[in-house]
Amino acid sequence: MASDLEGKAVLITGASTGIGAAAARAFARLGSRVAVHYNTSRDAAEKVAADVRALGGEASLVGGDVTDGSVIKRIVAETLNAFGRIDVLINNAGGLVARTRIEDYSEAFLQKVLALNVIHVALFMREVIPVMRRQKKGNVINVSSIAARHGGGAGAIIYAGAKGFISTATHGWAKEVVGDGIRVNAVSPGVITTPFHERYSTPEQLKGMQATIPMNRLGTADECAGTFVYLASDELSGYVTGQVIEVNGGQYMP
Repeated sequence: MASDLEGKAVLITGASTGIGAAAARAFARLGSRVAVHYNTSRDAAEKVAADVRALGGEASLVGGDVTDGSVIKRIVAETLNAFGRIDVLINNAGGLVARTRIEDYSEAFLQKVLALNVIHVALFMREVIPVMRRQKKGNVINVSSIAARHGGGAGAIIYAGAKGFISTATHGWAKEVVGDGIRVNAVSPGVITTPFHERYSTPEQLKGMQATIPMNRLGTADECAGTFVYLASDELSGYVTGQVIEVNGGQYMP
């Protein structure tokens, strides 16, 4: 299964921890070449890269703040220098920034949330899509969130709106590039036990979220990884584009 991913070059942003790290390991098991992006967590990224190599893949570390457009250009250039091509782009980097009430919004806060969750994704598209057009093939997988469906929890509304942009733009991008043999899809995780919730959610909040999940448990990063593999593989999902795949234990059923 997914034998077509062997040797493919996969760039994963935010791959040092959580869902990005789990995806990197999943692609490694299939023999892919993985560019493991990190911002501040170099030690964690080096551990992921070591795991990728131990599992049978090839790894290259690429670091930098994705809210800086010049850094995005460098990340893409370093990936191309390492692998010669980019077959799969996973736009996973993002974050809540802070739980903030409406009356406490500042322009700096709003700009930071959008830079971290919207603008850099569009800039990665700008840099990588021309590469894939030249290749006449490629797969982009964006990361949305269940928050895009219900508007986000307490203090997370701007983050939810940003993820709503990702889901909507995924549909439009898919239509724009389909003629060049490129597919664009998104994964929309539910409540997953990652550093995201360790940082932004209290045990009480997580307990309340769990009560709304039919499976009655929180998900794991590894349980998201298979969906990335599925969408990256033309063998498995060659007729799938413009879709947002929900991975949430039944919490939201479109």
